[in-house]
This record gives sequence, C-alpha cells and structure tokens, in this order.
Amino acid sequence: MPFRQRDPRFDGSGGHSGSMTHEQAPDMTDFFSQEFWDERYRSTTAVWSGDPNPHLVEEVADVTPGSALDVGSGEGADAIWLAARGWSVTGVDVSAVAVERAAERAAEAGAGIADRTTWQQADILSWEPPARRFDLVSAHFMHLPGPVREALHRRLAGAVRPGGRLLVVGHHPSDLETSAGRPNVPDMLFTPDQVAAVLDAGEWEILVSATPSREARDPEGRPVTVHDTVLHAVRRA
Repeated sequence: MPFRQRDPRFDGSGGHSGSMTHEQAPDMTDFFSQEFWDERYRSTTAVWSGDPNPHLVEEVADVTPGSALDVGSGEGADAIWLAARGWSVTGVDVSAVAVERAAERAAEAGAGIADRTTWQQADILSWEPPARRFDLVSAHFMHLPGPVREALHRRLAGAVRPGGRLLVVGHHPSDLETSAGRPNVPDMLFTPDQVAAVLDAGEWEILVSATPSREARDPEGRPVTVHDTVLHAVRRA
C-alpha cells in the first residue's frame, strides 16, 4: 500500500528519501500493486524498524486482549507486539514477501507468538474482512485516494464487533506545509474528522481524535515537526 508505516521516502525520517519534496507530484500508480511491494521487500532485509507503531502502543497497551486485525501488517512488528500481549492477531498485507517475512519473525519471537498470529496476503483495495469479527482493527499509514480510502475505512469499521475498537493512524495534510518530503498528493493524506465521517455516530463513540506532533528529519536531514492523524473509536455494545 502507498507510503505506509512511516515509509522513509516520504516520512522525513532519513532512510533513502533522496530529493523527493512536496512540490513534486509523483506517479502513485505503482504503489497500489503487489508487484511494487514485493520488489520493495525483496530489495532489503528490513524495510521497517521492527518496532511497533508508537500510537498503537499508546492507545492499546492497557486494553484487554482479544482478537485483532492488523491491516497493512508489513513485516509484522505491530502484530507481533499485540500477540506478545495476548492478542490473537490476523495480519493482512498486499505483499506476499512481507507476509512470509512476518510469519518468519513471529516464529523467531518465541513465547507462542506464532500460535497467536495468522498471516494473509490480500489486495486491500478489494479485500473484504469478515463482518463484526474483531475486538481491534488497526491500520497505520495506509494512504489511498480519498474515495478508495473511505471505502476501506468503512470495510474496516464493519469488521469491528460490538464493544470493539477501530484505530486508524496516518500522515496529516498539514505536513504538506513543511519540508517533510510528503508527495504532493493532498487527497491521500487525511484528518481524524475524515475518518470519523465514515462512522455512524449512533454506533460509535470517538475516544481519541487528535493530530499529535513529533520531530523528524526532512530529506535534507533538517529537523522538522510533523503531525499524525489518530482516530480511536469504539463500537457501542
């Protein structure tokens, strides 16, 4: 999926972002394909840090474990972190290479992690998760064109059982006003209100709707303050 989980090319966190700036408008077509992401994962032994996304840790650390769906699971850091805390986790990613790598890392993690994780390759643009199945549905830095993103968020919300939680995290549009190196595709960044808009207010309670800041580095290595979108909601029982 497009520039997700703090993709170093667009996050201003170093990596190999090169000279990409928000004044440039890249062709995003390839970023939606399994082929692109399979090649990306094959190109290196580790695309991501191996650490869980900090907003997942902040929002879920004290939640009673149950069943979880991690969408855009990548190399498995979030799913493995959840499983280590007693969650039964299904990790879904467009890349078969990522899914295989995540399963290997879960097996290496020990303490029954592999037994509490299931991995699935799927085209998330068309994939339909099981309805009202999970106590937690989590998606971090899954950036798609507006209508496609809204449809995905509706499907993810539909996978949350009564009393369960939806956690969506992404890059905030205000990052385009900085030198962080986001691609000049404003429609693919989103606000908490845009996520909340797909939820039926009668069925959902918004626990967190925020745009916390964090310090990063732009493609030239300069310090920059960026903002994340965080929407944490619970389906009313």
